[in-house]
Amino acid sequence: MSATDRFERVPSLPSSTRDRQSLVLTLLAGSIALTLLTPMLWVVLQASQVPLDRILEILLRQETLDIVLNTVVLVTAVTIGSVLVGVPLAMLTVQTDLPFRRFWTVLAAMPLVIPSYIGAFAFISATGQGGAFTDILAPIGIEQIPEIDGLVGSVIVLTLFTYPYVYLTTRASLLSLDGRAIEAARSLNHSRLSAFRRVTLPQLVPGIAAGALLVALYTLSDFGTPALMQYDVFTRMIYVEYDAWRLDYASIFSLLLVGMAIVILAAESRIERADESDAYVNRGTDRPGIISLGYWKGPALAFCSTVAVLALVLPPAILLYWLGRSTGGIGGGYEFQWIYAWNSVYVSSLAAGVSVLAALPLAYLSARGESRWASLPERSSYVGYAVPGIVLGLGLLYFTLHYVDSLYYTVDILVFAYVVRFMPQAVGTLRSSVLQTDQKLVEAARTLGHSSLSAFRKVVLPLVMPGVIAGAALVFLTSMKEMAATLLLRYPGFETLATYIWLVRSSADYGDAALPALVLIGVSGLSMLVLLWRGYDVEE
Repeated sequence: MSATDRFERVPSLPSSTRDRQSLVLTLLAGSIALTLLTPMLWVVLQASQVPLDRILEILLRQETLDIVLNTVVLVTAVTIGSVLVGVPLAMLTVQTDLPFRRFWTVLAAMPLVIPSYIGAFAFISATGQGGAFTDILAPIGIEQIPEIDGLVGSVIVLTLFTYPYVYLTTRASLLSLDGRAIEAARSLNHSRLSAFRRVTLPQLVPGIAAGALLVALYTLSDFGTPALMQYDVFTRMIYVEYDAWRLDYASIFSLLLVGMAIVILAAESRIERADESDAYVNRGTDRPGIISLGYWKGPALAFCSTVAVLALVLPPAILLYWLGRSTGGIGGGYEFQWIYAWNSVYVSSLAAGVSVLAALPLAYLSARGESRWASLPERSSYVGYAVPGIVLGLGLLYFTLHYVDSLYYTVDILVFAYVVRFMPQAVGTLRSSVLQTDQKLVEAARTLGHSSLSAFRKVVLPLVMPGVIAGAALVFLTSMKEMAATLLLRYPGFETLATYIWLVRSSADYGDAALPALVLIGVSGLSMLVLLWRGYDVEE
């Protein structure tokens, strides 16, 4: 009898044992999910204490209407801009004979490693009076470069650093295209353009829409870029109102922002259902033929190069420029100290470790649970991921001030905020790893006398370890870049790289911010290694 046959004959555990294990796992995962949802409860409680007439007054103020309009305009413009950049890049790197396609495939996804607020800082410090561009171009007679800020600056920066969401999802759609449908259209005398419009584009729409919705959600929750660009959107105004201790404004604005995030999540959910049931599904194995660019190779290379220079070359180059010279700025009393880098690594490491431990029960229940509600705790954890960091920080501040003041301004509450915000990244990678393990291995260990915990530790854990490491790395890297919640929840004197960059934002001493920004970019670059390790497809 072969090993496979013996393995197949492993007796199943009694149903009572499986039910007891399932109940314990469900209770554990449910408790974790409820804990992750509590910050939103505090936001609602805080808003509920505002009198109704005051709520109506805030909602009907012209300032509130302007903020709503500004937020909608910014989200719409960045989403459209990301589609206009991400889709052509995906088409060029997948379906054409673009020279050095493998190189451009990797490079097009790299802007994700640069926090958008560092990009904003770089562009602000390079333009306007006294900017890096002005200093560099002054010898050739160019003494004034228009300052990039406000709506235009926010749209440019956010588009440059969020288009990879559209690029990656569109690329995935293109790689799953069935070439036979396109060949059939061409055989019916459709031109290449007509075949693209009638056959290719409908199959790409779900992928493009999914990426566009991710961009919209990121733009809605981003705090650093609009704040540095001095553009009034919800995230910036919540911080301004909190800083002025007008908590009624901050809480109502938080609820409005959460409402907009829910609308985007609902749209994303509908796209996901359509993706599972309709056009996004690969219907064949034949890839479409490669399109020859001909005379368009030059413009195509120019387009790819322009995007790469603006998103990947300019920000580090500007930061290196400031690092290499004394700016003689007005300072502000914020001298960079390496302890800030250690603080970032310390709290991010704690967040990564706690996130992985908390994610394991949720991922295991979602992957192995037999109940139709088994995936509910896992899905609930995504609420914290969708809620902007500024709102999450405000909810936890209310909680610590009114109920557990021993946690007020502590590392513990800061780490908890990171776990709530980024744990879904660990859940996703762990769930994929658990799905790849064979349940019969666990049952074999149980029939050999091992307890449930022992079987999990000796059998499942070694198999899902790659997912554990990947999930921890993702949480660590995104926690390193987090700014909004950290600004609200850190105790006085506890600065991270992100909060230090925020503190020196208003000073002209750009050199002080250059070093921590470069360190952050370097650490964030590790995320690309994680993507490559997780199987990012760069095959031609």
